[in-house]
Amino acid sequence: MAETDEHLLLIPNHSLDCLIDEDFGKLRPVLSEQTDPVDATLLDMFPLPLTRSGRLLLASEGRLQLLDRDGALITQKGSADGGFISDLRKGPVRTALKGLPHLRALMPICRLQCCFSQMALVDDEGKIHIKVQFIETRMVGGANGLIAFLRPVRGYEKALVRLREKLIDLGGGEEGLETFLSGLCMGFPSGVLKPEITIREDEPAFDVATDIMAAYLPAARVNEKGIVNDIDTEFLHDYRIALRKIRSVLSLFKGVYSQEQTRDLKRRFSALMAKTGTLRDLDVYLLEKQDFFALIPEALHGGLKEMFALFLRDREEAAVELADHLISDAYQAEMQALSDLLAAPARLERGPKSDLGAHEYARQLIWKRYRKICKIAKGITAQSDDEDVHELRIHCKKLRYLMEFFAPLFPRKDIKQLIKPMKRLQDNLGAFNDCSVQIESLSGFLESHKFRNKATQMKVAKSVGALIAILHHRQAEERAHVVENFARFDSEVTQQTFRALFKMREGEE
Repeated sequence: MAETDEHLLLIPNHSLDCLIDEDFGKLRPVLSEQTDPVDATLLDMFPLPLTRSGRLLLASEGRLQLLDRDGALITQKGSADGGFISDLRKGPVRTALKGLPHLRALMPICRLQCCFSQMALVDDEGKIHIKVQFIETRMVGGANGLIAFLRPVRGYEKALVRLREKLIDLGGGEEGLETFLSGLCMGFPSGVLKPEITIREDEPAFDVATDIMAAYLPAARVNEKGIVNDIDTEFLHDYRIALRKIRSVLSLFKGVYSQEQTRDLKRRFSALMAKTGTLRDLDVYLLEKQDFFALIPEALHGGLKEMFALFLRDREEAAVELADHLISDAYQAEMQALSDLLAAPARLERGPKSDLGAHEYARQLIWKRYRKICKIAKGITAQSDDEDVHELRIHCKKLRYLMEFFAPLFPRKDIKQLIKPMKRLQDNLGAFNDCSVQIESLSGFLESHKFRNKATQMKVAKSVGALIAILHHRQAEERAHVVENFARFDSEVTQQTFRALFKMREGEE
């Protein structure tokens, strides 16, 4: 627990009145600086990085107020609408929030009333033994709550202990603002983006695969509201990652389910993923807008402006279409059906490898995939076809997923040592793939869009042509880096670690 945690206490279902008549021995409570209740909105990003770190961001009466764990308060002008940190007015709150993810948007979490108060415990001579800052909260549709920031005075440690004991007796705790607020406001968002799955060495592979899919389905669904409300692009990104991991289980865990069951689940999850592709592709283009402008001469920027205006229009249409899909009865019924199916494993048809122990099965899968990557990588040169590089990328992604799925079965230090250099190789392969996708998409851009006139079309064509040429050059550079990054990944230490952890020994295969 952080050092400051002992100075922050959270008391559900109480107001400051509960302390006035408490017995503090020779000390007496003195209240000061009480503010009138004000309507406020609690702001945070998903998945609640501010509240999880013990900070509150409140918007009230045209101002933003950021309260830290020690009770320090900074303010600046701002609204309750939320938005990206970069879009906030310049000021101390924006500066204090600059470490938060830049692709995440602040959003209204709940409405509440709150008032700030100061209390001190003083002796007969008027000496202050401890100061406390309180925030009394009443959530709209929720209950009362009290947040106490204890500020000890040097030499009067007994007062700190006594006050803490009183607050704890009233139900106070250090369980964290997220838990505290969830008790006050039933609408407080909750969900897990990266579920932790416990695996036993002898657990059947069938159970492991089913548990992984059952854990990642709600990890996808927790993003639905953010996608529908179009809060930020990360909701869709995380939704797709969760679905991709489910699909990877069906692809990687061969023989765990029957062929018919595997085909059925692949088809259903692929259909869910397919609905998201257009919007995600447009999001990626718009997120890289400034990079694209930096790639070509300023004289060609006019054509790019026209192109991105069309992208923005297409994105608005795609966002509405996907939102309509996510709130449709058909989608909701399908997701419920899949949830019910994964919650009742007996309804899933088993395959010939369903009963293999998790540890043995993991070693087989990971070793086989690693050997496949080594074989492909040895044939990669600066002149290799795109298809060969793409194949290496896909197998690296599958190996990474396998190692992450089964990580609990192996020494954490060893797995971390293997994944770290793999990330660099994957970044390289991902950049290569991005270039390929963008080149293919831009090549068909002119044919897929209508322009105001021939002059506008020619202006866009020149800009797109220049951009494609630069992307081809960048793609060639990334292809050349693949060889050196694979060599860095597949070092002697890496080879030894893979053999020690995953290679099937004589008599085991």
